Amino acid sequence: MKIVYIEEPCCMRCGKPLKVEEQEYCADCGRRESSITQGKGLWLHKHPVSKAIYRFKYNNKRSWGEVFAKELYENYKEQIKSWEIEEIIPIPLHPSKKRMRGYNQAEILAMKLSEYTGIPCQRNVLYRIQKTTAQKQLGREERGRNLKYAFGVSKLWHPVNNVLLIDDIYTTGATIESSARLLKKAGALNIYFLTLSIGQGI
Repeated sequence: MKIVYIEEPCCMRCGKPLKVEEQEYCADCGRRESSITQGKGLWLHKHPVSKAIYRFKYNNKRSWGEVFAKELYENYKEQIKSWEIEEIIPIPLHPSKKRMRGYNQAEILAMKLSEYTGIPCQRNVLYRIQKTTAQKQLGREERGRNLKYAFGVSKLWHPVNNVLLIDDIYTTGATIESSARLLKKAGALNIYFLTLSIGQGI
């Protein structure tokens, strides 16, 4: 099955594909105020991408992170430059989940992307306060409530203007949105994101 890259038309904020060019925002971005400046997903979240990401996350295929990060870099290096990114921050796992899995897939992506771009990766800025239910098990409204108090920002962090968040999948955007809101509250000016895959636009 063919891997589907995201093409125009797409949401101006999150990059989800849209059905018509006249639309500016997808249903999720259109119904809420956002702390996200802009973001992009590399592939549409469907087979075979979804299966590959699942194996990367849960089947100890951490070496695949280098391949995925290189794809992000090759496709978005000019975008990263135009965003004037100063720090790369991965979406964190709860410590108990990271211990069980042995690694954080978003952290691997962020560290590798940092190597390619020369932009510092800050792994100790954003952290999970609460162990939450897996987002994939929840509906749109439940996802936002599930993450309302899930994250924290280190008091030792010195905010920068332009931050790049890294995660593996963007669905409704609840995880990225929750993280972005806290980083902006802590003093960041613009929050951008990149993910390997992104859900369908509406």
